[in-house]
Amino acid sequence: MRSWRGGAGMLAAAVLVAGLAACSAPKEGGGRDLSALTVGLATEPDTLSPLLGYGKDGNPKIFDGLLQRNQKLELEPALATALPEVSQDGLTYTYTLRQGVKFSDGTPFTAADVVFTYETILDEKSSNGSRDEIAAVESVTAEGDHTVVFKLKYPYAPFVERTVLPIASQKAAGGQDVDTGAYNTSPVGTGPYILESWRKGEKMVLKANPGYWGGAPEVKSFTAVFIPDDDVRATRLRAGELDGAVLPPSLSATFEKAEGTRVMHAESVDYRSVTLPTKNPVTGDKAIRQALNLAVDRELMVESILRGSGRPAYGPLPENNPWFAPETKVPHDDAKAAQILDAAGWKAGDGGIREKDGRRASFDLWYPSGDKLRQDHALAYASEAKGIGVEVKVQAGTWEVIEPRLGADAVLAAGGAGFDPDFDLYSTLYSGLIGSGWNNMGHYTDPGVDEALVAGRESDDEDERREAYTTVQQRFADNPGYTYLTHIGHDYVVSDAYEGLTTQLEPHDHGMGGPWWNLQDWSLPQ
Repeated sequence: MRSWRGGAGMLAAAVLVAGLAACSAPKEGGGRDLSALTVGLATEPDTLSPLLGYGKDGNPKIFDGLLQRNQKLELEPALATALPEVSQDGLTYTYTLRQGVKFSDGTPFTAADVVFTYETILDEKSSNGSRDEIAAVESVTAEGDHTVVFKLKYPYAPFVERTVLPIASQKAAGGQDVDTGAYNTSPVGTGPYILESWRKGEKMVLKANPGYWGGAPEVKSFTAVFIPDDDVRATRLRAGELDGAVLPPSLSATFEKAEGTRVMHAESVDYRSVTLPTKNPVTGDKAIRQALNLAVDRELMVESILRGSGRPAYGPLPENNPWFAPETKVPHDDAKAAQILDAAGWKAGDGGIREKDGRRASFDLWYPSGDKLRQDHALAYASEAKGIGVEVKVQAGTWEVIEPRLGADAVLAAGGAGFDPDFDLYSTLYSGLIGSGWNNMGHYTDPGVDEALVAGRESDDEDERREAYTTVQQRFADNPGYTYLTHIGHDYVVSDAYEGLTTQLEPHDHGMGGPWWNLQDWSLPQ
């Protein structure tokens, strides 16, 4: 069996998912103040404004959405009193709002805040890269202070899932530039926690909201310490500076028998993939993309890089997703990959690297500096590619360096939202989103895929949607614009002073979560 050199890998992002669940009950901590929790995270958010996408998939602790998700990811009321009333034609959603709720500055929460939030996100003048996720909304109106009505352009089946989106304060966020205003770093929300301080590049401190409509949390302080380096995060955890941390599989394994901690594993839809832009003279060749898709030994990547904490990835949708098309599962087949390249005119050249019309089968693959998990995937991918005569030159750089290269160079990308196939497939593959933030990072274009994505998005008939998303996956398997590698598991190490902790199926996101997803509901010993 082959093996690869390289670091053991790290999780690029800790994930915060929505919901309420059974209370967690920390035990006595030897004199420690269990009401103050400090965790180490690999990344920090760029903004705390939901108007720019913060917390869009749920429970950002500072805010609430109209709905939230419980541990089983079932939707439950939050700022709304119940799930919405939906018209027979699927075009009108009516939410009745909770009364008596206040923002942390004392301002009453009303329907006007909901209207303000959605209209601001839909405004094309803002740079919210997630705007297209609510593109089905034609209008949102307030009927008094406690009723909100959404009118849709078409019967968008997963719309209700998008109403976990956090609600911003019109009073606090209005009248300022959405992209640069103070609300991005000094937000006001209705959530269980209030931002106390944020030292960028270092840490963020949240304090319990004493006036929270759901009851003041017993954990009074939550500190997120941002530590990009895996080893440093693990060292600080061992030194007792942290109560918990997200760690890559190799480091979390060293805590399995450590006194005072426990390791927790969360399944996720978080994938790692390689973008293969068509404007690149090498990856623009369909034969190269098809061959690379076959050259990858995904099972070995899961075993060697993830240490079994994950699963192979064949596209944005995990293999166990009910919408996954099983016929698109790609086998590891170097011989077939070589046949495709031979037939396309890519012949062996100097050093075993193939050539065609005087051009070497060689391209750059970028990953963000310091992200060891992506580095490991990139090095493994390069090793696999070399086996079929394709040279992949692995490069590291900051996102500021990488972003301008998205249309020309390959990038070790990540993503995965879950919940509905539209959330993963449309933002990743729809050609109309090329150049829209981090959407369609591979600059993928396929008219048939575009057509099927629109059909799946604009229908509420499950059979029609299934046919559309099967078509998307089948066409993508024939014309891959990315090589999907793995869906990674999320590993956490947590002080065993806290008991009863749970995890959820987690997306790829840049939030502040993990086993503390329902922190506001923990019960401390009396």
